[in-house]
Formats: sequence, C-alpha cells, structure tokens
Amino acid sequence: MDDYRRIADRIADDITGGRLRPGQRLPPQRAFARRHGIAPSTAGRVYAELVRRGLVVGEVGRGTFVRATEPDGQPGRALAEVAGAASVNLELNYPSAAGQAELLAPALAPLLRPDALAQALRPAAAAGTPAAREAAASLLAQGGLRSCASRILFTGNARQAIAATLASLVRPGGRVGVEPLTYPLVKEIASRLGIVLVPLAADAEGPLPEGVAAAHRSASLSALYLQPTLHNPTSRTVSAGRLEELAGVVHRLGTPVVEDRIWSFLHPGGTPPLAALAPGLVHLVDGLSKRVAPGLTAGFTVVPEGRTEAVARAIRSGGWSAGSFALEAAVRWIADGTVDRLVAAKRQDARRRQRLVTEALAGFTVRSDPAAYFAWWELPAPWRGDTFTAAARAHGIAVTPGTAFSVDPSRTPDAVRLGLASAPEPDLARALTALADLARHGPGLP
Repeated sequence: MDDYRRIADRIADDITGGRLRPGQRLPPQRAFARRHGIAPSTAGRVYAELVRRGLVVGEVGRGTFVRATEPDGQPGRALAEVAGAASVNLELNYPSAAGQAELLAPALAPLLRPDALAQALRPAAAAGTPAAREAAASLLAQGGLRSCASRILFTGNARQAIAATLASLVRPGGRVGVEPLTYPLVKEIASRLGIVLVPLAADAEGPLPEGVAAAHRSASLSALYLQPTLHNPTSRTVSAGRLEELAGVVHRLGTPVVEDRIWSFLHPGGTPPLAALAPGLVHLVDGLSKRVAPGLTAGFTVVPEGRTEAVARAIRSGGWSAGSFALEAAVRWIADGTVDRLVAAKRQDARRRQRLVTEALAGFTVRSDPAAYFAWWELPAPWRGDTFTAAARAHGIAVTPGTAFSVDPSRTPDAVRLGLASAPEPDLARALTALADLARHGPGLP
C-alpha cells in the first residue's frame, strides 16, 4: 500500500476512535509534512484521501476540519432518509395535514373492488393515462403552466423524474449548471449518472444570467438544474424580472433546463414557472409527495415538444415508472378536491411553523420564507455546520448540515437547514428552543 494511504489510515483511525473530534482543525499541510517526515506533496495526497473518504472537509482560507460522523458510520452522507437515533427529526421534511388519512381514504375505496383493482395493478406507461395527464395538467395550471397535458410523463416520485430527465439530457461526463447550494439528492443522482455539477455564480436573488453564460463559455453546459420557487434550502424565490433574464440567456445559449417545482404549491400567486417563458427548453418537474403523502405518490415532468420519447425511454430504462394504483388514486384525489384541501391545510401549517422559527431563533441569522417548510440558519461563530449537527444529534435533534447542499466541497457554509414539516408542532417548538440554547452556549460537545 502507498505510504500516503498508510498515513491516511492512521488519521482515519484517530477520527473514528474519537481521538480527533468533529470540528477539530488539522494542522496546515506543511506542518503535517514536517511532523510526519514526509514531502508536502505526500501530505497533500493524505489530506485528499481523507476528503475522498468523507472524514474531513477542506475550506478555502480556513483549513481542513474533521467532519461530524453519522451514527451509521457513514460520514457526510448527502441527506439522511432515516435520522438515526434522534428523537426529533428536522432532517426529513414530509408535511402531513391533520386528518390527512381520513381525507385520502374515500377515493381509494372504489379502487379496492376486484375489477378496479385488477386494472389499477397493471404496469403504467410513462405517459400514464389520458385521465392522469388531464388531472396533472389541471394541477400545474394553478401554478401558471397551461396547455401541457400532451407533454406530461409520469414517474414514481419527483426525484425519479429529475433523474430520468437528467439521464435523457446529459451523457456521462457532461456538465450541469446548478445553484451553489442545491438539493442534496441531485448531487447523488449526478454522481450515479457520471454528471459533473458546476456551481453557477449567484446573488441573494438567485442564479445570475451572466454566471450561466460564463459557466457555459468555460466548457459547454449540457443542462441546468434550477429551483426558482422556494429554493431548497434557502427558501428564496426568483423574481419575475430575473426569471425573464434567465429565460433569455438559456434561449440564447440553447441550454436545456430542469426546473424543480416540488415546493411551489406553497407559494400561490408567485412568479410564473420558467417553463412558461421557455417552453422549448425547460423540463418542469413536480409531484404529489409534498402535496399529498410520500408513501403513495407520483412524480411528473412536462417536457418540451419533441422530447417525450427520449425522456420516456429514460424512465423505462431506469425503472422509474409510476404505479398504476398511485396514478388512479391521484386522479381521484385531484378531481374530488382532496389535493386542494390538503394544499390549503399545509399552507396554513407551514406559516404556523415559520412563526415558531421566528420566535425561537430571534436574534439569529435565519433565511426563510413565511410560506416555506424549511429554514436556512447561518450559525453564529465559532459554530460550524458539521459540529453543530453533531452537537444537535447528541441532544436528540437531527438537522442537515450546510455541507449536504454545497456543490463546491471547498466552500462549506457554516449553516444548517431546519426541516419543519415532519415533527409534531409541540416537538418542533421544543427542539427549536433547545437548538437556540445550544447555539448560544458554544460548540462544546457533551
């Protein structure tokens, strides 16, 4: 084994054995080289190997720090599906309205008749059914997108719609422009598809059109992935003016766009979708997991003219097709007004939860929107995202560190995202108060 790997193994043992604690700063590489009697270039390879293993994170101008290690032994995972032993989960973010099961049940009862069930259990085509396309189009029309039923394709959920759309647009090795902070599962999808994510220059309003053009000039972009409405994690919504500028630059460059609208239902009367401004290039992704429930859901993508077969082929080859039962249920829930009732209840619920954030985190720097189900908390010094996440978990609270969203691993924000949707409101209130106390106390882990 190479010398640098043997040294990396020893440092890794110190980290996993607790001799090097989360948030502890490693010495500068030259000092490390002198201490171990190795060349500075070898020290650089040791640090790069530790970064590759997810044990440390290097931050420009600050140094290299030990990352917080998750209880399952997998440090730095992009976004947890299960929040370990934490008793209050502010990491997962699936909203649920009061009485939701009672609202959903009546539409399912007719599907349980043997004749209807036999039909609903058949495989679904990517194009779904005419009734499913019309139902999804009516839902999207509320957000400002019209006349799109013939261009809608279905997947099991919105994440699968993103994966299929990117797979249809970008070959392995291709470059996709994204916001500097982006949806963590897009990072995982890109890794599995062999796609290179390129962080775009942005300001407080969102991606800069000139930043898109500059990234494309440096090496051609195969596509963009954007969240213009209630961006996850910052809750930022791009203004109508900026959206028109972005539409102009993608038209000029001819660059396809994947527009993620999964949270837009919480923001009625907001800016129109980018797909309405550049329908020939934008693939709009949405779904029912947040509006309805994650367990029985469907995702859908509205594709430009001439793109339906390419995306449908990607859906089939990826095994991302929607289930017929879920599509039939979705049609009924949309038609009988159940989805509208759930959306109204969740909009009110999100605003109540945001008020809890405002009260508990008064005096801290928190970026959010009154309509959103998440908040981006820029931590006070000397906290770092990983160390705060580890300390919160020690107090029984799961949060997501800013590193999960950062596209550039050398620029890791000292922030955490708080998912507000999953925990019961009393638990959320207690957890927010505990986190505020922890932030004021300082980064001494128990």
